[in-house]
Formats: sequence, structure tokens, C-alpha cells
Amino acid sequence: MAEVPDIDAAGLDAGSGELSQQVQVINELKEFTPELGHAIDERWGIADLGFDYNVVAVFGSQSTGKSTLLNRLFSTQFDVMDESARQQTTKGIWICKARGSNTLVMDVEGTDGRERGEDQDFERKSALFSLSVAEVLIVNMWEQSVGLYNGANMGLLKTVFEVNLQLFQKQNAPKTCIFFVLRDFTSRTPLEKLAGTLINDLKRIWDSLVKPAGKEDAPITDFFDFEYVGVPHKIYAPEGFDKAVSELRERFYNRRNAQYVFKPVYHKRIPVDGFPHFAASIWEQIQSNRDLDLPTQQELLAQFRCDEISKGIYERFLAEIKPLRQKLDVGKVVDELGEVTQKLTQTSLEAFDKDASRYAAAVYKAKRADFATQMYTALSVLFVQQLRNLHKTAIKMFNDSLAHSSKIKGDESEFAHKLQTSNFEAEAYFKKGAEAAVIPAAGWTYDEQLSLFTQELTEECNKQRKEAMARLAKKLETDMTEQLQEPIKNLLTKPTRMLWPDVLRTIKTVTTSITSTLRHSLEGFEVEPALVAEEIKKTKIRIWDVAMETVKSELADKHLLEKLRESFESKFRYDERGIPRFWSPSDDIDGTFAAARTKADELLTLVSEIKVPLSELDPDVVESKHIKETPIVMLSVAKQEDIRALFNREAHGQFVDAKRSTVATEARIPPWFIVMTIALGWNEILIVLFNPMLALAVVAALALSFLIWKTGMTRPLFQVARVATGEVTRQVQTGLEDRGISINNLMNNATLKRARHSLASSLSFSNGTSTAPAHGAAAEGEAIELKRRATTAARSSSISDPLAADEMHDKSK
Repeated sequence: MAEVPDIDAAGLDAGSGELSQQVQVINELKEFTPELGHAIDERWGIADLGFDYNVVAVFGSQSTGKSTLLNRLFSTQFDVMDESARQQTTKGIWICKARGSNTLVMDVEGTDGRERGEDQDFERKSALFSLSVAEVLIVNMWEQSVGLYNGANMGLLKTVFEVNLQLFQKQNAPKTCIFFVLRDFTSRTPLEKLAGTLINDLKRIWDSLVKPAGKEDAPITDFFDFEYVGVPHKIYAPEGFDKAVSELRERFYNRRNAQYVFKPVYHKRIPVDGFPHFAASIWEQIQSNRDLDLPTQQELLAQFRCDEISKGIYERFLAEIKPLRQKLDVGKVVDELGEVTQKLTQTSLEAFDKDASRYAAAVYKAKRADFATQMYTALSVLFVQQLRNLHKTAIKMFNDSLAHSSKIKGDESEFAHKLQTSNFEAEAYFKKGAEAAVIPAAGWTYDEQLSLFTQELTEECNKQRKEAMARLAKKLETDMTEQLQEPIKNLLTKPTRMLWPDVLRTIKTVTTSITSTLRHSLEGFEVEPALVAEEIKKTKIRIWDVAMETVKSELADKHLLEKLRESFESKFRYDERGIPRFWSPSDDIDGTFAAARTKADELLTLVSEIKVPLSELDPDVVESKHIKETPIVMLSVAKQEDIRALFNREAHGQFVDAKRSTVATEARIPPWFIVMTIALGWNEILIVLFNPMLALAVVAALALSFLIWKTGMTRPLFQVARVATGEVTRQVQTGLEDRGISINNLMNNATLKRARHSLASSLSFSNGTSTAPAHGAAAEGEAIELKRRATTAARSSSISDPLAADEMHDKSK
């Protein structure tokens, strides 16, 4: 197979200067040339090809660029129109061989040219000749001519089809491909829409033909295939034009192309050397056919007057339907559109009958039918727009009705009924409006639009159903969260040995409630039982997930430590009656601490595993979560040890504080000191008693002391005083050390030692005892220093080992 040749703008093969040679097959005088056989044999050298050739012809109105199109497609050299003159270029029928292909290309004189005027005889005969001889007939026409009767040459095609049936369509005759090339294609209207309009017009013409016996009901597709292509404007869109022509040329040249035009079914099965005789016989038969003769003068007059009458009436008709068009264009639905337009059509036909019925009956009836078709074509636009507006309005009505019903009844239990009601109302509205827009005589149907509307309405129903189910799922999610979180948190706040059975009981209660609500609501959606079961299973799993998420959040480090702390303190810091403990040296701090810590440890062990029988869990949850056995681990061993270590640090701190609090209670004032104080201060006591102000101050101090003791504030005040004293001591020690004075050296200073010895001697003398030797005072100072050091060491080790610290503290005392 030859490759597609590269063709430049002049129509030459790339790399070749030879021009294609063309032959005028039929001249303007309707004479067939005897030179065709000579051209096939000698000029083009294809006489020996047999059946390996194709024939294509172009047909269309004058000055539509037929010759230009052929030159671009097949690299021929047909004469093209001079743009400045705008006059007929191709006269008669010309034929030429395509470059790079065994294709004979025929350029047919354009129709509707001013040079021939009203002489339509040659137009009909040349069109019939092209249709009968060529395998592919290219119909070259403007895009804006689609939908027109004369502009699209529909009248001419009607005559050609009818005569072609009578003369040339024998048994098993090959089909012909009619290829519509829409020039100046803008893509505003999709090519499929334009093709649909053309095929509908052709079918309407075909149905009106008088067909031979045995072919009365044969469809047009039994004899013709149709192809369509759009070509942009050659001047204003040159790149698009070249691209479209290049793609079209590929379809004529490349046999491997899926859209290759020359199919075997189109071939006339005439050898190429017999083609001249075949074409001549076809032309002779066409010339002798009286069905293609010109009409009579009476018929011409009737055609002229009927066209003139219909034109005036049609203009008034368009003016009367303009207000309807304006309403429809803004999206409004015109009530009873069919009745209104039918009256307008009937009035226009009556006006046409009044003036046109006086002329030739055959022409009058044909023109009347054409006029009615013209009005119905104009009204069909309104009809389609009415259906679109009905479509949009009905969809909006459906959504509004469903939304209004949902506001009145907020639950989703009757959703299916509301959906069905709204669907029925919208569909009934569309059908009623579409039926009211139909004109019976026009033969319109709205089946396709109804199908599209039903499809979109179904999609809208599915969308609304999904949204309603989403709302239901969101509401159930909120309900299950509210019903699960608070009870589970309460159970974990003060856990008991029945913690996990109680948690499981809560989950079962919520599951029963939520699934019951879900089942009832899904009944209102009219969904399949299998889908209901699947949704309930998903809900059960979701409830379990929410419950476990709540449990895990409560078992987070911070919350779990708080729970262990509360459990420990409830045993260690408070007694059985819930009263805070005030530790004394005789209390069993160690035993209480051990019991409290054991209680906290038991709590940690309890919450670390969900201990319930596997049979108590929902089977769907067990299957989905792949639970093989119970207990279910919530805290790993490593995690438990980490939490236990953190908790022990806090518990040990409280233990040390309890031990320290007993030190203050151990300090007792000796009885002899009380007696000595009273004896030495007797005079001062009398002064106070006989002085009202001092007596009042003493009473107030005693009352305050009693109040502090009664309210249990003694220990806190002692602790505050001890802390304050310790802080003052630390500040003094720091200040002295900053000045280079060491407390230890100061305490061992000889002067201070002598002062302490003198003080001890005085006390001994006052007590009636002899003073101790000097070395006894030194020994006492050393004992005091050792006691201080032991106390300091005990405090530093109290955090790591509170029991050892307390023992050291006792020894230091």
C-alpha cells in the first residue's frame, strides 16, 4: 500500500514538479467526453489495474470550496474560484487521478449558481450521475446550512434518491457512502448534534419517497452509509483547517486507518478499463429520464407564489413565538406550550391555505407540507427548551419537596416514603408538562428527554439517600459517644473488681440501643436486608472501637497515675472513716504504707487486662478484631513497670513526709523545766495577772492556741515554722560562707567551746551539780556535731530508701 504523500499548498507531491492532468467528463452542454478512456490508458497509466481503484466525487453549492478541498485532499489541480470575482469556476464535471493513489476524483459543478439561474436540470442530473458512479460522494456544505432545506440541498437529494432507486438500485447493488464535510465548523454545536439533524432530515426525505415494489419499507441505511466531519474556516482558522484536512486525507489514503473510507462494499465491481463505458451508459440513462425534466410554467408560478406567501406568514409566525422563546430562554416553563403553539401553527396554515390554494394542487400541497415542516422545525427548538426547563424545575421540585418533608419530620424512619412521594411528584410534573408541550401533527416525542430526566432523578435519589444515611450515621456516632464515654469514665474513676463486667455490660446496653435505632431507621430507607446486616455489624464494631478508645484515654499515663495516687492516698492518708491521718510515733506507718501500695498495685493489675469470658463478647467484634482469647491486654508488662516506677516515686515521697511528721511530735518538754519556768517567772506572772492589758493579751494568745489545736492546724504551723527556720538557717549559712566563715569551724572554735563550757557549768551549778571537766564539754560538742551530720545524711537518702532514712534519723536522736 502506498504511503500518504506530503502535499504542499499548491497541491504538488513533495519533490515533484509534475502537475496532475484533469479531463472534463461532461461539459456545460451536458455532453459526455470520449477522452476518458484515453486518459485512463495513456495519461494516468492505470488501465491494467482491474478492480484496484476507487472513485470519489464532490457535490455541493457553488463557491463552497469544493475544488479547493479536493486539491488539498488528493493533490489534484482543479481550478479554484477567484475570491475577488466570486463567479462560477467549475463548469460541468471534471475528473482527475489523485496523486499517490489509484483514486479517480470527480469535481462536479456547484448547485444554486447564478450562471444557470433557474435551470436546475443539470444540477439534478450531475448529482444523480455522481451518486451512481462514485463509491464515495462528498457533500460539501456550510455548517450553518445544517437544518435548512434548500441550503443543505435536501430538495435536490430527494429527487436524486428517488430516481437512483428507480434506475440503479438493482438486487445486491453496492452501497454508496455519502460523506458530509461541514465547512467553517466552529465546534459550538457538537458534530454529533449536527449529524443527528442531517440524518433525521435525510430519513424524513427517504420516508416521503415513492419506492419501487418490494422496497417500500426499506430503510435508507440499506442503500447508503453516512459519514460526517467538520473542517474549520480556511482563512480565519488556517491551522485548524490544515489539521482537519490532513486527518481527512489520512482516511482516504491509509488503508490501515480504522476509519478508512473506501470499503469493499462500496465498489461498483467495474474494471478500470471498463469505467469510461460504464460512466457513459449511466449518463445516457440519466439524460433520457423524464423524471428529471424541468417543471412547467404553471408549476414554476405556483412554487414562486407559495414560497412568497409562506415567507410572509412565516415572518409573522416568528414574531408571535418570540415572547415564548424569551420566557423559555430565561428558564421559565410555559404552561400549555403545545396548545398555544398549535393554535399559532393552525392560524398560519389557514392563512397559507387562503392565498396559496388557488395554484397548482401538487405544488400547493407540497409547499404546504414544507411550510408546516418549517414551522414545526422552528417550534421544535421551543419544545426542546421547554423539556430542559421542565427537567431542571422538576429536579428542583424534588429536592425542595424532600427537604420540606425532612423539616416536618426530622427523623429518617420514613425516608423511603418521603423519597418515593417526592420522586412521583417530580416525574408526574415532568410528564404532564412534556405532554402539554407536544403538537400531535408535528410527530414529536419526549422519550429520550424522559429517559435522561429519569436517569438524573434516580441519581438525585441515590445522592439524597446517601446524604440521609450519612446524617443518620453522624447522629448515631454522637449518641454512641455520649452513651459510652461518661459511664465508662465513671467506672474507671473508682474501679472495682467488677470493672470489666460493668464496662462490658455498658457496651452491650449501648449496642442494643444503637442497633435497634439503626435497624428501625434503615427500614425507612428500603435497603436490602444484607445491607442492613452489614451496617449493623459496622455499628457494633464502631461501638467497640469508641469504648476501647475511651478506656485507653482513661489509661493514659497522666490519668492512670492520678487513679493510682487516689487509690494509694485513700488508704494511706485517710483512715477508714475518711478522716485525714495525723501520724504519731506509735502509728504503724510502714504497714499502712505497704497496704496502700498493695491496693494501688492491685488497681494497676486490674486495669491492665480486660478479664471477661470470650463468650461474653459480640461475635462480630470477635471476628472483626481477631480476638482469639481473653483477657485482652490493655497495658503491657513493660508499660506496667514504667507506671509502677513513676507511682513509687510519689508514694515514697508521701511515706518520708509521714515519717518526718512524727519527729515534731517526739519532742517533749521536761517537767522540771516547766517547774523552773514557773519559779523563775513568778514575778512576771503576777505582773501579767494584775495588768489588765497584758492579761487580755495572754488570754487572747491562749484562745488562739486552743483554736489552732482544736482545728488541727498545729502540725501545718509547725511544718511552716520548720521550713521557715530551715530557710533562714540556710540563708545565714550561705551568707557566712560567702564571707569565708565556715559553720563547722565556728562550732569548733575554742572561744565558743569555752562559752559552751561556762554555760554548762552555770546550768550545773543552778541545778546543784558540779561542773563537768573540760574534756566533757568537748565531748558534748562533738556529739552535737555528729547528730547534725547524721540528720543531714538521713534527709539526703530519704527519697531512695525512706525506711533506712528513718532508722538513721532515730539513731541520730
